[in-house]
Amino acid sequence: MTAATYQEITDQNGRVYRIGESPHDIMGRSRSWMVWLPWIAMMAVSVFEYGWGAVEGTLEEKYGWTLSDAFWLASIWAVFQAGVAFPAGRLREKNIVSAKTAMLTGAVCSGIGYFTIAHSGNLALAFIGYSVLGGTGAGLVYATCINMVGKWYPEKRGARTGFVNGGFAYGSVPFIYLFSAFLGHENVTGVLDGIGLYMLIVVGVCGFLFKDPPKSWWPKEIDPLTWARDKAGVKKSLAKNPPAVRQFTPMEAIRTGMLPLMWVCLVIIGGVSLFGINFQVPFAKESHFGAFVAASSAGVLAIVNGTGRAAVGWASDKIGRRQTLTIVLLIAGGAQFGVLYAGNTHNLFLFMVFAFLTGFGGGAFYPLFAALVPDYFGENNNASNYGLVYSAKLVGGVGGGGLAAGVISAWGYTGAYVLAGCIAVLSAVLTLFLRQPGRTRHQLAETELVARPSAAAGG
Repeated sequence: MTAATYQEITDQNGRVYRIGESPHDIMGRSRSWMVWLPWIAMMAVSVFEYGWGAVEGTLEEKYGWTLSDAFWLASIWAVFQAGVAFPAGRLREKNIVSAKTAMLTGAVCSGIGYFTIAHSGNLALAFIGYSVLGGTGAGLVYATCINMVGKWYPEKRGARTGFVNGGFAYGSVPFIYLFSAFLGHENVTGVLDGIGLYMLIVVGVCGFLFKDPPKSWWPKEIDPLTWARDKAGVKKSLAKNPPAVRQFTPMEAIRTGMLPLMWVCLVIIGGVSLFGINFQVPFAKESHFGAFVAASSAGVLAIVNGTGRAAVGWASDKIGRRQTLTIVLLIAGGAQFGVLYAGNTHNLFLFMVFAFLTGFGGGAFYPLFAALVPDYFGENNNASNYGLVYSAKLVGGVGGGGLAAGVISAWGYTGAYVLAGCIAVLSAVLTLFLRQPGRTRHQLAETELVARPSAAAGG
């Protein structure tokens, strides 16, 4: 690393850009490292959320837990996984906790989560070790990785945020098949210990190499005041997703009304997503599809959930993030009705098709929210602002886990899937009211008009 001079440029809205320093000047490496390392770490901790539906049945049999016990463990895990994002973000922005420290702490807590359920069937201990510590660890990893990408790629965050976010889903696929095919009473301890050790090492190594850019950092090869006249892909992204007019603090973001609206949308769709993740395998077995088909449907859900996140990140750069978000949520709502119909009619082909759509709709919204927050409120306070939005998952997690188990007990899978589909559509409708703070419809139109002539000239 070498010391480099920099200057701060202010645009017409008063937003500051720090330019002049390259990633090599700051951390001695290309900024692509801050895509690949977060991606690997996200894959490592994905087994917590997306593998639980495949492992909980064996744990119920071994430890005598009920279905409700198992999914309250998942619900409390989701509460802590989402809840840690805001306080961790504030500590990072105040330079009290570094990204490296957050990741190393996350690695230790994540490992403890699996070590706990590997060695004890005590439900109280499982809540402390797996749900509280494991959820906190996974949350630290998730929040740090997502914010890291947004800071290093402020000019093209959509596709890269989606790519990294996708690792949180499809990284679990090998473990879903491992649990379904090999996990039994006799090897629970060894298998789960191995997973805990894997997370500890992989996340720890990745986190050791994490480094944030300075506040307001901007790539020196791109003039922030004229970047609309750069290559066609950047122009189109700018027209559809103009940068925040200024850097909003958390309280300022809340007062715009847009952050609370994002939070409500994510509460709803986050609960629907977790419901699909948690109960698709049990519903497949209830529909007499067999263990392998159940595992395959969960694998399809996880793969499409992850790859869909990368795809919508790219698409949102082209057609706009809010527009893409609305489409994704409508797909998620329709998929709930499709899974229910296929299961009740025992149609294996349709079940796998709608498992595909459930996976896509049930995960693709996460990177869209992650990119919308800095688009609307800026990068400097993104760890806190996105932490506030992502905290919605702690409410949705309760709905998609423990409460959903209660709904299934009372109304059956039919009632639960109908409810999930209806509220997912409601979330899509609410996104129609999202607007970038401080920028009027007239200003948005002007931004697009500025970009279009340059795009035509460039071929």
